[in-house]
Amino acid sequence: MKRVTLIVLDSLGIGELADAENYGDKGANTFGHIADNMDSFHIPNLRKLGLGNIQGAAEGRFAVEQPEGAFGKLKEKSKGKDTITGHWEIAGLYTEIPFKTYPDGFPKAFMKAYEEAIGVETLGNYAASGTEIIEELGPEHEATGKPIVYTSADSVFQIAANTAVIPLNRLYEICEIARKMLVGDVACGRVIARPYIIDEKGNRTRTSERRDYAVSPSGKTVLDKVKAVGKTVYAIGKISDIFNGQGVTKSVHTDDNMDGVDKTIEALKEKFEGFIFTNLVDFDSKFGHRRDAKGYGKAIEEFDARLPEILGAMSTEDVLILCADHGNDPIHTGWDHTREHVPVVIYGKGIKQGIDLGVRESFADIGATIAEILGAEKTEIGESFLALIRA
Repeated sequence: MKRVTLIVLDSLGIGELADAENYGDKGANTFGHIADNMDSFHIPNLRKLGLGNIQGAAEGRFAVEQPEGAFGKLKEKSKGKDTITGHWEIAGLYTEIPFKTYPDGFPKAFMKAYEEAIGVETLGNYAASGTEIIEELGPEHEATGKPIVYTSADSVFQIAANTAVIPLNRLYEICEIARKMLVGDVACGRVIARPYIIDEKGNRTRTSERRDYAVSPSGKTVLDKVKAVGKTVYAIGKISDIFNGQGVTKSVHTDDNMDGVDKTIEALKEKFEGFIFTNLVDFDSKFGHRRDAKGYGKAIEEFDARLPEILGAMSTEDVLILCADHGNDPIHTGWDHTREHVPVVIYGKGIKQGIDLGVRESFADIGATIAEILGAEKTEIGESFLALIRA
């Protein structure tokens, strides 16, 4: 059985791209700056696979003499630095025109029409940190029942609500209404439901019932191509949302990174041919956006500690690929993504050890390689590196 498991370590960039300055991201280096801010950074399993051997990765501090995987780093060919652009490029699509962003909030005319459609006024409508805005506007929201709308440097329309005030199903409903309306001149990449609760200590805490409503991919991705040859495409975490379900044959929701690892291992223990595609979102949402370098580092250590379980669940023909979709440097200004190279690490019984893939021209080389491994049609962009790593 041939199977590829791709795990996106969401936002684990590995150094600025040549055009980072155009995005306000000069000097960004998510992995390097996390390492700088850890008293000790214990990632023996990622090191063993070759993450520290990637050119420029934390200045070589985590390199090993004989890596057990192949490794390299990838440039983003598409314009942008958001979740959808990154994942779509990984899967073989090029985005020429970045998704429209709304740094000054969504147009007043649109917001008026949206409020009429949902039957209630909204609060906010500006760019903000998700954890901060629920503290700023939470009391008014809870007193009035008005949902909180906010955005970021990404192309997102986010709706936050206390589920004791706006029940989850209603929150999803008003997100679906926004998704249908955010087209044409007010096109937007994703609508995101951001439910929260007030916990026993009185803190406003976001829950794991987040849901993303994305636009459909602009073309056929590696997911479609693997599905077309009759193989399983098993989406774990927010993957199905990012691709709007296109090309997915089975999907499961995750509560957090460790639940994502659990569900990936469960999938590996099932018997099928095809593609397991996992996103571990906590790196980005809980630590990168919150500019928490130590928390990010500890989350990487937690993932590293689970890697032996993942490898132990793999069969002889399984291939594991680790990568990221953009950067989110936790010491950078603001709270948004950063324009960076992303790492790629590949491991399997049939993969040559210690192969340095250097710097690849597109994230899409991952999708092209997956398509070749699984006997699917070639992706629209990307060059497979299978010939370089096949044992």
